[in-house]
Amino acid sequence: MVERDHQLSLVCQCELLSLQRSLLYYCPIETNSEDLLLMALMDKQYLKTPFYGYRKMTVFLQKEGHKVNHKRVRRLMRKMGIEAIYARKNTSKPNKEHKIYPYLLKNVSITKVNQVWATDITYVPMSKGFMYLMAVLDLYSRYVLAWDVSNSMEAEWCTKVLKIALEKHGKPTIFNTDQGSQFTSEIFINTLLEKGIQPSMDGKGRAIDNIFVERLWRSVKYEDIYLMAYIDGWELEAGLKKYFTFYNLERHHQSLDYKTPGELYQSA
Repeated sequence: MVERDHQLSLVCQCELLSLQRSLLYYCPIETNSEDLLLMALMDKQYLKTPFYGYRKMTVFLQKEGHKVNHKRVRRLMRKMGIEAIYARKNTSKPNKEHKIYPYLLKNVSITKVNQVWATDITYVPMSKGFMYLMAVLDLYSRYVLAWDVSNSMEAEWCTKVLKIALEKHGKPTIFNTDQGSQFTSEIFINTLLEKGIQPSMDGKGRAIDNIFVERLWRSVKYEDIYLMAYIDGWELEAGLKKYFTFYNLERHHQSLDYKTPGELYQSA
């Protein structure tokens, strides 16, 4: 598809094909086949029982016939970027040098588009490895403003996705994230503050604070990723591009009075 010895530069070829340049240099993350199977099983189970920690997840895998111990499961969960959801005191920080901003959405009525945006990162299983998916969502309309895939969860990548959303759609009053080090990083926070956007952060371990993004992950995985079983990053990006177009412009949401996110966002 992309020819390295073509007279057109690689950048031009990617732009003509509407492909992210990051995928040009994609190499599947080296993980053995057994770990990939365990991670795929845990990913599906986590969507059903996000309150499972590594102990309950270990029991689940053992009952499925896999010989695993809690140390291995805990390592894989960390690699996937998932943890159990439960209420607890915020006694630890992903990065002690980063400032943690308060959660601003408690008892707040979201009544218009671009009032509150939110983002998160999720693990995406593939037959030959895995990648991470980040999306920026308008909470009022559920419209996916920007998204991208990567084989690492770097703050620079997260900031790039944020900037794409800002360039295309203006800016929100509040931007909500979890307390991951990518979102508490100086480069990410400064991008928000320079635009006059108020950062808001979930309580640690409380993905319920970011429930609309969690619902998006459930939809995209069960309606596309698990069904398609993408082989590599190229297929994944092309497939997700089709899915998010469908999600924004064709998929009717009961919670939106059966309107599409695009209808609600664009009409406002």
